[in-house]
This record gives sequence, structure tokens and C-alpha cells, in this order.
Amino acid sequence: MTNTTLSVALLSGKGGVGKTNMSLNIACALHQMGFKTLLMDCDLGLANLDVLLGITPEGNLQTALLGEADITDVLCPIDGDGFAVLPAASGVPELTELQPDARDLLLSRLEPVLHKYDYVFMDIGAGISGTVQTFAAMASVRLVVITPEPTSLTDSYALIKVLNSRYGLRDFMVLVNQATSQAEAKSSFDKLAGACRHFLHIEPVLLGHVRLDKKLPEAVCLQKPLMVHAPGCPAAHDLQTLAARLQRIRLGMLDWLGRRNILQPVPIQE
Repeated sequence: MTNTTLSVALLSGKGGVGKTNMSLNIACALHQMGFKTLLMDCDLGLANLDVLLGITPEGNLQTALLGEADITDVLCPIDGDGFAVLPAASGVPELTELQPDARDLLLSRLEPVLHKYDYVFMDIGAGISGTVQTFAAMASVRLVVITPEPTSLTDSYALIKVLNSRYGLRDFMVLVNQATSQAEAKSSFDKLAGACRHFLHIEPVLLGHVRLDKKLPEAVCLQKPLMVHAPGCPAAHDLQTLAARLQRIRLGMLDWLGRRNILQPVPIQE
């Protein structure tokens, strides 16, 4: 079977930048455009996609990894057919670091399921832990979520530096969240891109930005995606724009996607 599925790892150098909300709502926007979308909670220690959606899953990524359930049994359908969440567990410290044998076992169980989707989004934990790096390296593309805060920029640079030095990864897209204007988003991206260009000789690509919007915390409190709660608000329009750009990127990558697995491990560079 020729692969046409785009896997997207959503990353952040620090917590609190809205990465999980971006993962959920971009996936939701693509589903609303007619694409089949799977959203994986890859924060194995502090999962919270289930909380954002107000669902109580019977199983999760960890129970599937332990062989206590099949992957298909722990998928949670969201908003009808073609949009599902693969939840993870919180407070299970022994599963927060994904070892190579566990990674390979997980991939063998995931791969047959992933082909059913046009997009697989991986909501990965913040920071630079080994599990963050493992998941990030497997995806087709990496999307780093930042905010204009200086700490977000410095921590995201550190994340990109680690992934570049350990895995040789050079392709990164950036999403600026909580921007008050397009100018602020561009300025924030330019600072991060300038550091990457100067010190790492890497050229990140700006996917776009999402404006600061009071409708987003409302959606969180209601445990609904913003794209469902307030599809006409400014942030939702920004998310629709990002989803359309991702689809154009996917179409341009189909030949390359057909030559690789949906999730493909990358060896650590010596």
C-alpha cells in the first residue's frame, strides 16, 4: 500500500504555549475540510487531550503498548467518522521514557491503523526528554509551537538544537500562538529563525500564527474544540488557514511520503 498519510509532530520547548490546543484544533479543522484525521496523545506522562475533549477513555496508548488492548479498541471517535483520538495516560512514570524495544513494538501495532487516515497528528510533551525526541524524529514533519515570550523562544531553540545534533534533523516548521498581531508573530519567528540560522545553519519555515482570542479559554472550559465552539472567531480563521497550508504541503510531499513509513525511526548520530 502506497503511503499518502502525513504525520505531524507538534512540539514545544516549554509548556503553556497552547500546543495541545493547536494539535486538537488543526486536526479538527482538517476533519471539517473532509480529511480523515487521527490525533495521538504522545505526552506519556501528563496526557490531557481527553480532558480537553471531556471524554473518559477505557484504554489508552499505554494499555495498547502493554498488550492489554488493541489499538483499534482504544481509539476514541470524535465528531462522527473520520476523526479519532488515541489517548494516553497520566501519572504512569514507568512509561514516560519510551525505550527502543517499546518504540518498535508500538510502531508495529500502530502502522496498520495509521494508513486509514490522511493525517496523523502527534501531540508530544514539552521539553527535550528522550521520549519527546523519539516521537519527534519519527514524524514526516515537525511543527514547533511558540509564543512571543522570550522563554518560549529560547527553549524552542534548545529543542531544535537537540534534535539537530542527535538526529541530524534540519526541517522544522514554526507556529506562533497567542500573537496579538501578524507583526508580533513575524518578529517572534524572526528571532528564533535568526538564532537557528546563525548557530545551527538551519532555516525554519513559518507555517503561520494564531491570534490571541478569548474564545479559546471558553472552549477549554466547555471541553470542546475551538473549531466547534466558535468556528467564526479570529483564532478559528487562523487555524483554518494553517490547515489549508498543511494540505498544500501534504500534496507536495506525496511522492516522498510514498517511499517511507508513516512513522519511521531515525537513528541517533554518533
